[in-house]
Amino acid sequence: MTDTLSTGELPDEYLQLAKTVRDFAQSVVAPVAAEHDANHTFPYEVIAGMADMGLFGLPFPEEVGGMGGDYFALCLALEELGKVDQSVAVTLEAGVSLGAMPIFRFGTDAQREEWLPMLTSGKALGAFGLTEPGAGSDAGGTRTTAKADSGEWIINGNKQFITNSGTDITRLVTVTAVTGQRDNGAKEISTIIVPTDTPGFTAEPAYNKVGWNASDTHPLTFQDVRVPEENLLGERGRGYANFLRILDEGRIALAALSVGAAQGCVDESVKYAKEREAFGQAIGRNQAIAFKIARMEVRAHVARTAYYDAAARMLAGKPFKKQASIAKLVGSEAAMDNARDATQIFGGYGFMNEYSVARHYRDSKILEIGEGTTEVQLMLIAREAGL
Repeated sequence: MTDTLSTGELPDEYLQLAKTVRDFAQSVVAPVAAEHDANHTFPYEVIAGMADMGLFGLPFPEEVGGMGGDYFALCLALEELGKVDQSVAVTLEAGVSLGAMPIFRFGTDAQREEWLPMLTSGKALGAFGLTEPGAGSDAGGTRTTAKADSGEWIINGNKQFITNSGTDITRLVTVTAVTGQRDNGAKEISTIIVPTDTPGFTAEPAYNKVGWNASDTHPLTFQDVRVPEENLLGERGRGYANFLRILDEGRIALAALSVGAAQGCVDESVKYAKEREAFGQAIGRNQAIAFKIARMEVRAHVARTAYYDAAARMLAGKPFKKQASIAKLVGSEAAMDNARDATQIFGGYGFMNEYSVARHYRDSKILEIGEGTTEVQLMLIAREAGL
């Protein structure tokens, strides 16, 4: 994989995985996507099908219940799902990269043994509580606290915009919390695993969102939540630093989802442009439409190349922070630009929610915000360039 960036050159196992997920997306996900979006319902039956396929275990080794694949395999699955339903795709992305991956990367043997089998099987979901009402892009502004007391952590605070945090199969939320103060006066931020059945933990009513309506997103309240001291995830005081690593990886996955959305808009626009007639011919025969779709295809291709490159560097053990930010930036902008152009090509039909391009138009905006805004990506890229 590290030497090939063209889909046609990918090894057979990757191509077969992509085809399998593509078939599932078209036959199982697409037919119910509009209904779940309209009703703001979580697609439990779809998620169960994805679990049966092993998608939640794709990048994890078999000894922890995974499929023995890698992160690029996850990205290919996300791209295919993102073509037809971003809500389903982000449920997988967050469940793996934000729910299970922190425990796999930083957990103790006991934590991995307890949590990973259920998370990698897809029978349970995990979430990561980072963002707060006053700490979004400035995640270092965390105000949630965790105080050590008689072998327990007592957690108080609030989190917001937390994906997969309130479903019937959500079993844990890993939270960042201030656990002390450093010698230089800075906050000591750690991460702590909170099972969702812990007294004092509340997933507040779900948000009424612009898009991703079939994705589960809640604000969270922690009121004197007590968990054992051994629920500390990773080294004390390394919570923020560790999560930055998780975000770098997650940005590649979100870029793959974005490419799926961008390509989905291309595919639907090509099909519509061949079928829709105006002034006595298919609208695709008009150069204005054909060139618009050509630019959409270019955006999707460039964004795909960017996330392939970032994933290849990650798997090769090379630095990939800058490439992950580039991939996330290019991918999210491609998704948003393509959704806007697809809606224009569809005309009035593009403004109707039953059409997938309308859902992409609403869904894609959050891709430029979640897991690091466009502005944060530009800041990181400039920093990596030495500025």
